[in-house]
Amino acid sequence: MKNINSIFFFTLISILLNTTSFSQVTGNPALDSVNHQDIPFPTQKKIILGGLQIALWGGSFYSLNKAWYANYPKTKFHTFNDWREWKRMDKAGHMWTTYSISEHTYKLWRWAGTERKKAAVIGSLSAIGYSSVVEVLDGFSDKWGFSPTDVMANIFGTSVFMTQSLLWDQQRIRIKLSYHPVNYGDLNDRANQLFGTGDIEKMLKDYNGQTYWASINIHSFFPKSNFPTWLNLALGYGAETMLGGYENTWYDPNGNYINRKDILRQRKYFISADIDLTKIKTRNKVLKTAFSMMNVLKIPAPAIQFNSKGKMRFHPLYY
Repeated sequence: MKNINSIFFFTLISILLNTTSFSQVTGNPALDSVNHQDIPFPTQKKIILGGLQIALWGGSFYSLNKAWYANYPKTKFHTFNDWREWKRMDKAGHMWTTYSISEHTYKLWRWAGTERKKAAVIGSLSAIGYSSVVEVLDGFSDKWGFSPTDVMANIFGTSVFMTQSLLWDQQRIRIKLSYHPVNYGDLNDRANQLFGTGDIEKMLKDYNGQTYWASINIHSFFPKSNFPTWLNLALGYGAETMLGGYENTWYDPNGNYINRKDILRQRKYFISADIDLTKIKTRNKVLKTAFSMMNVLKIPAPAIQFNSKGKMRFHPLYY
């Protein structure tokens, strides 16, 4: 299974960690030595940020090639149509990651003094550029291939961020992720084969436990209403009981063909509440950074679920 989500996730975490360190740069002796030169402080920030971003991404591509693609045979550049895999949960993951990378890269360039619209464009192009390089690397891998639908999902996720940033100067609709561990019972060996055994690995790979959300800030659309500024309406999409990309059939390690088409693969749709943590007022910079980091994830809350068979279920607490 191609797991680009994990690659993007660790890149996003690196960017978010940089956000925390950047917020405390003022007063750094290394920067003070640069101040002695006649360079405006915002320009210094842009130089530092640009260098760090190039170094971070260059290092991640090198590590990615060594740790991931080097384990699989190379081939001529080719495409791969995976549009129907995993009930399109992979595509939702691409939207989430490029949206999140766009926003946090935008925040870093705003910190560096870049004008709002220009920072939104830089953040968006950065996310598209990084994800596109990963797709090209896939195109030369015998195990996968260049996926045009992945590129479309990447562009869509970035467009959701950039359109709102340019139009409203705020994110009224956020793409978020939630995850819960899944108990596979007597199919645990198959789940471990697909999704790994560690908690972090499962969170990144197990589409059955992931839910992607459009988290809508009600007050931003109705500013004269009495809705709390932090309260969001969340519409979610997920899928369950998927034991293969397209169908529940596979070969076990001994070469035996396993057919579990009796296990129905289902889509799930949710209505829930959420919190936009960036709308919570605080003067604490560390807390603000923590809220910004956590805001890519949906807050656990009661939820109503509908599946592809039309059945409804209420969750007192869903995550």
